[in-house]
This record gives sequence, C-alpha cells and structure tokens, in this order.
Amino acid sequence: MGSAEASIRAAIQQDGAISFARFMELALYSPGSGYYETHARTIGRRGDYFTSVSVGPVFGDCLALGIALEWARTGARPDGWSLLEAGAHDGRLALDILNSLKRRFPELYASVRYQIIEPSEIRRAWQRDALSEHSDRLSHVPRVEDLDDFKGVFLCNELFDAFPVHRFSWSVERQSWRELGVGESDGALVWRELNSPSIDFRDAVRAADLLLPDELCAALPDGYVLELCPSAAEWWGRLAARLREGYLATIDYGCGAGEWIQPERVSGTARAYSGHASSSDILAKPGERDLTSHVNFGALELAGRKAGLLTRHWARQGVFLSTIAREAVERGWELGWNSAELRQFQTLVHPQHLGHSFRVLVQQTRPAGQ
Repeated sequence: MGSAEASIRAAIQQDGAISFARFMELALYSPGSGYYETHARTIGRRGDYFTSVSVGPVFGDCLALGIALEWARTGARPDGWSLLEAGAHDGRLALDILNSLKRRFPELYASVRYQIIEPSEIRRAWQRDALSEHSDRLSHVPRVEDLDDFKGVFLCNELFDAFPVHRFSWSVERQSWRELGVGESDGALVWRELNSPSIDFRDAVRAADLLLPDELCAALPDGYVLELCPSAAEWWGRLAARLREGYLATIDYGCGAGEWIQPERVSGTARAYSGHASSSDILAKPGERDLTSHVNFGALELAGRKAGLLTRHWARQGVFLSTIAREAVERGWELGWNSAELRQFQTLVHPQHLGHSFRVLVQQTRPAGQ
C-alpha cells in the first residue's frame, strides 16, 4: 500500500493541481496511510500535540457530570437515551466518560448506550480495544447518514479542526479571492492557484456566516488567506436533523464568525503538528504530521439554527467546565478529586492553559411548547 504522499501526487498527476481540502483529506485520512490511520497515539507527551484529553481523566469526568446534569433535568429516567461521539480516535475520552458514569451514576450508565460515529475500520478497532470493559454499552456507525433519529447527548472534542478546509487568497491587483491549490514543481509539492475553484466562494461565505463587504476586502493585504470549511457546517446540520430531543456539543479551538478576519491571520490558521512543534509549512511530509485549522463556530451555530436548534452555551472551555463543576456541587454531588485531579482541573480551566484557547458550543432542541 502506498503512502499518503504517493496518493496526493497521483491525484495531482491525474487531475492537475488539487484543492488544499483534497490534499488535507488524503494526508489525514488515506486508508492505511493517512496520519489518523497510522498514528494511534497522537496526543500527550509522547504524541504530536497536547489536548484536554491528555491532561487526564478529569476532562471526561467533567463531561460525564455535565451529561448527568442534563439527565437529571429530564427527570432522571429518559427512555432510549443515547450518548454519541465523533472524532473518538483511540477511545480515550469515551473511556473516561464511561468510567465516570459507571462510578458516579450507575443508573444512568445502565440506561444509555454509547455510539461512536467512525468511518475508519482501524480506528473502530482501536476504540473497541480501549472500551472492552464497556463493550455492552458500545456500538458504531460509519457515517452520520447511518444514524437513526436519537434522543440524548452528542459530543465531540477536536473533531472539526481536522475537517479539510479550502484556502482562498485575496488579490489586491484583481480585487478578488482566488482558491489556492496544491501542485508539483521539480518534484516538490507547491502552492498553485486553481483555474476553477473547487467550491462556490460566495455560497461558502454565506454558509460560514461571514460578512466580507467590499470595504473590508479593499483594506486586506495582498495574499490574505481565508479558510472555508462548508463540509463542517453540512455535517453538523445533518446531525442536528437527527436529534429528536437533547443536545449537541462540540469543543475545539476557533472563533465566531465575527472574529474571523484578524491581522494575525494573514497567512490563515492551518498548521502542521509533529512532536509538539507547530509549523506553517503545511505541505511538507503529508501523512506524517497532523494538519489542523481553526473552527468557525459561527458556521456550526447557523447550521444548527437552520435545523431548529437553540444555542444553549457559547463559552470558553474554562467557563463551561467551571459551570458544570459548580452546578454539580450545588446539587450535592461530591467531586472527590485528589490533589493531582485538582491540578488537572486547573489546567483545563485556567486562561493561561486550556481554559481560554478552547471554545464550547452547545445547541439543544426546543423545549415542548416553544
């Protein structure tokens, strides 16, 4: 089986320059050779990046407490409740959540099933292995389209930052946006302007809930890069359409639509990660490094609203997790964290650690009568 880079070069040889979204898709998800297909341990000290899950089990414990709070608000006996996750990778977050529910809320644990949306056969195997002690609670579906309508809670952590993005560059001379693609030159992968954009720019901007008036564009420097990810909002909208009752929650780094155009983002937000070092040279070593881009939460929120959902939370991770902990204590639930676990919580919520950089969007179905 060839490498992810070989797949990319084959696509370029067949079709000419390809969109960056196609490049990113092949680099991350090529069966058997993409980064997420071949790197089981990507997070933590021995991985390529540090995330809330790698801080320790307190992150999953907090999310389990949040799930239990919503369960309690329904009357504590919802019929047919499901917990769903996407982007579960090696199953570590699911394990932390299920361990917490089993320990703290055995009645809730016994009443729910944990369903993971996972298209990759190899990642499904990793997840089944990690969650073997909870196998009677676990099931998989490969795609959102394969889900039945459900009641309960969906969550994902750092899912959408790995959705392939399209990159557009502003031309001062032409006063227009041009899509950047990836081609070859003297054996190297290089940026190429696409003759025909792979997506409709205006439609994608509208779906992203972005405002790009002529006055703003005229003030942009030449080569300003804008990343668009219509597939993320489409995915969220399809999921929202299947939610009969409950909540959708996503945690990631990114911003709202109104925060998107910033001077520090002149070269875009896409980065490559390897060994805890980030690089803006995102075309090098495809398949060997993680590729990410900031999430436009405004686009997700708009897609949810179009599906009839209400926004329950839009907050920094620190505020969100602190609110869960406070409400749990107010209900008389004992957190019972030792000193090491308290340090984990501080890392998760402190503005100088993960509390500020990560954002949380929670949307819910409309209460009866609204």
